[in-house]
Amino acid sequence: MTESRIYTAALVIIGDEILSGRTQDKNVSQIALWLNIQGIRLKEVRVVPDVEESIVEAVNALRARNDYLFTTGGIGPTHDDITVDAIAAALGVEVVIHPEASAVLHAYYETRGGINPGRLRMARVPDGAELIPNKMSGAPGIRHGNIFIMAGVPHITAGMLDALTGTLKGGAPLLSQQIGCWVAESEVTKLLGDTEKHHEGCQIGSYPFFREGKVGANFVVRTTDAHKLAECVEALQLGLRGLGYDTVDGGI
Repeated sequence: MTESRIYTAALVIIGDEILSGRTQDKNVSQIALWLNIQGIRLKEVRVVPDVEESIVEAVNALRARNDYLFTTGGIGPTHDDITVDAIAAALGVEVVIHPEASAVLHAYYETRGGINPGRLRMARVPDGAELIPNKMSGAPGIRHGNIFIMAGVPHITAGMLDALTGTLKGGAPLLSQQIGCWVAESEVTKLLGDTEKHHEGCQIGSYPFFREGKVGANFVVRTTDAHKLAECVEALQLGLRGLGYDTVDGGI
């Protein structure tokens, strides 16, 4: 992975249950962390309902400005799992039964009550798609070009990500290091800006908190270059100590 350009991805989370608050999404963090290791930045996340036009609009908008698009949710056996249909509509292709997916599902359910029309729905894909292996529940994920259609259940998504590891083109992985400090964020705004400005290629994230009756902040430095990371972190630590604030490696 020697590419210098930044590869980006977007994520569309599909499901009324997420928007209603009945289900808390856990896929954003695991997908973002996995993408970082692949050298890809998660740039945008959108949550949409189980409505075809909403899914089509989100898919077309986000795939147009990112290298990769991931979706989670809405690929199960029930009537309201419409992700495959919506993405096929966005791509302008038909929905077909994938023969390999059908064979996988027939084999998986042979000792689990047999195949039925609902279960066979999970073999439906946008025409031209490939499969993403799923060792957890039989039903595979779907890849159509740079679109990855994945399960909503986090541990199943994790298995699909594992199957994709090392298969996507990316740049240098994003590195990060955190330091903590008992200081009000507003007291060090200029220091943060100046330090970032003088260390090209580095970004400093500031995350304030209130604990033990006092204010503090954790600062996360991010870059793709290990040497630049070390230099920026050292400069930030020196700057904070110069203002009279001790720092804690790894954060507070």
